[in-house]
Amino acid sequence: MGFATEFKEFAIKGNVVDLAVGVIIGGAFGKIVDSVVTDLIMPLVGLAIGGLDFSNYYIQFSGAPAATLAEARKAGAVFAYGNFLTVLLNFVILAFIIFLMIKQINRLKAANTPAPAPAAPAPTPEDVLLLREIRDSLKR
Repeated sequence: MGFATEFKEFAIKGNVVDLAVGVIIGGAFGKIVDSVVTDLIMPLVGLAIGGLDFSNYYIQFSGAPAATLAEARKAGAVFAYGNFLTVLLNFVILAFIIFLMIKQINRLKAANTPAPAPAAPAPTPEDVLLLREIRDSLKR
């Protein structure tokens, strides 16, 4: 089997195509979550902790003091903990939403799965059958 044929078989397998679709949808979904966190949640968090832009929380290590994170990064090394917290919150929200989606999918799969047929009773052991025969013959 040639390399091209083997690659073709690998690439068109269902799970590879499903993975590709999942990555594309995941990337788009990640952008939506990023927008929700950046545009909706973080302004509320910033308002709750003093009305400041949360993404501009940083500690500047070098250069002249700067008003924004972008200016501080141009001046030198910066410890951008506000930006990190924003990304961390993005991850937590995304992980929670994916958890809810997987939980729902598993619930739907369980609802569509038929109940297993009852197991056939185990065969009666030979000695029990013999004892039953003896009992029945004694009754007669």
